[in-house]
Amino acid sequence: MSLGLKKPYEELYPFNVKYITNPTQAELREMALKYTPAALVSQKYGNIDKIARNKARMAKYTYVVDDEKNAHLYSHNVISPDKAKKLIDKAHKYIEEQGVLIEIQGYYGLDPKYAVSVQLFYDLEGANVAGMQQILAFPREMVETEEQLKKPFNPLFRLFYLPGLEVPEMPGKQAIIVDLESYTTYVLRADYFGESKKGILRMLCDYVYQKGGLVLHSGAKAVKVGDKEYTLAVLGLSGTGKTTTTFSKQGDVTKPLQDDMVVLWPDGNMSITENGCFAKTFGLQKENEPVIYEGTINKDAWLENVYIDIDTGEYDFSKTTLSPKEVSKLKDLLIKTGAPEENVEKYIKGEVKLEEVVDEYGIPKDGWDFVVWTQNGRSVIPMSAIKDAGDLRNVPPIKFFGILNRDEGKDAATPGIVKFSSAEQAAGYFMLGETTKTSAAGKERGKTRSPFTQPFFPRHHRLQAIRFVELLPKFPGMVLWMMNTGYVGGDALDEKEGRALKVKIKHSSLMLEYMIRDKIVWKKDPDFGYFVVDVEHKDNSELVKLVPPEILNPIILYEKQGRMDEYRAWVQKIKKEREEFLKKYDIPEDIIKAVLNA
Repeated sequence: MSLGLKKPYEELYPFNVKYITNPTQAELREMALKYTPAALVSQKYGNIDKIARNKARMAKYTYVVDDEKNAHLYSHNVISPDKAKKLIDKAHKYIEEQGVLIEIQGYYGLDPKYAVSVQLFYDLEGANVAGMQQILAFPREMVETEEQLKKPFNPLFRLFYLPGLEVPEMPGKQAIIVDLESYTTYVLRADYFGESKKGILRMLCDYVYQKGGLVLHSGAKAVKVGDKEYTLAVLGLSGTGKTTTTFSKQGDVTKPLQDDMVVLWPDGNMSITENGCFAKTFGLQKENEPVIYEGTINKDAWLENVYIDIDTGEYDFSKTTLSPKEVSKLKDLLIKTGAPEENVEKYIKGEVKLEEVVDEYGIPKDGWDFVVWTQNGRSVIPMSAIKDAGDLRNVPPIKFFGILNRDEGKDAATPGIVKFSSAEQAAGYFMLGETTKTSAAGKERGKTRSPFTQPFFPRHHRLQAIRFVELLPKFPGMVLWMMNTGYVGGDALDEKEGRALKVKIKHSSLMLEYMIRDKIVWKKDPDFGYFVVDVEHKDNSELVKLVPPEILNPIILYEKQGRMDEYRAWVQKIKKEREEFLKKYDIPEDIIKAVLNA
């Protein structure tokens, strides 16, 4: 069923309002400080930090427009055209009443052969999001010819981002409505930047799939080994270390190309999508991640949900809990962004203690989220502020493609690095998208699986696995791998007690370095059939000195600690869970067998 919306290029300006078209970054900052609630400017760095009501993307409030009988065709919720039309009519009325829209024109992608034109509208409250999104989209001047620039813009996708419009008739009083027929998305009430970015990427995923390609939730960097240059791409859910891995150094030269999304095309080419970086900031340190750190404090960056000392303008990227004094300083801001005023007052007065409302893992009780600062702080950094960034017009051929699994818990037994034995095996693990739920998931924790780590693909997820296997022959010689960026044998508390090991950033960087240089001697894992580092081989002795053997092959840790019963139980349990998950998505049998080592 159809909503009957016009295609974006059929009616460029559908409302009788004032359009502020392609304002400068300076103008957007001025509007954000005037109209965006809880937008703070850092006295020290001069950039803006927005404290949002939403601390993460809200998949449960996202709806694809279609008849509800077709819900099985999608990975998202479905909303009937009739229900969607009522919400869209409300949005149109709101736009007319406001009388002003900020318009950003641009492209996702830089190569004119693959770039997709996008027209993005924001109400004044969303000025900060418009500023962030303008950084990530390529301006017309970078994609179009002089002749094209003289003509009216010709958008393929359109997005309306309206954080000022509350929809009390919907769960959470917000809704993201996606019409794939017209490639138009409405974001209602949500104020988290990720809903703008995801709104575009969701439409891009569908468009590229229809063209025979596949959009991948993946960072990418150019790595040079000897006289050859390749692209290394890495899948990863938010918080697994994708950005960190992308911006760390391997090979003789490393040049970041893309932070979040790349596209594989059926002609055997890969293209990039964005002109900047959307980085997770929790735990950010200059020593460990200098590129992201310097980019984040750059005056041209935009920040979201990062703790800021309002007296000094200094950021605290490792902030976890707030003292009563700190809550008192931020009282108005916290209440404005959803903290219950009664609870805020009780905490400030000392009537409720921190340990009474926060558990041992730092998870707050409902109604007390404000005492724990979100670990899902973010920064949007222009590529121009990224030191030694690669040439986005000259992307090397893709050679290395992998996935990150931030494993954690008593059964964290994923090896530090794995090389897959076949395209089918890689497709299976990419389909599983295993990790431990990170701060990007809000308060939720525990094991999770997300096909291709892809929160954007709107159609049935099985299509991704099938398409990946179809595309891989177009990219001969691809090295397919998986890396654990979490723990082996436990979690942070177990590490303190000596029962677990943390896979540190330096370990991840070294493992990738050795793989890229083809300096690893592999052996087949008897349980899973993929290849792991042969820690006993003399040619691996150098790597084993730098990365603990227990990380390279976790069974060693379980053997040393007399926990082999746990390990064997994990092997049986994880295989059963993986099989059930893949069968739930009706994945082809050859892919399932490759994962199970059957």
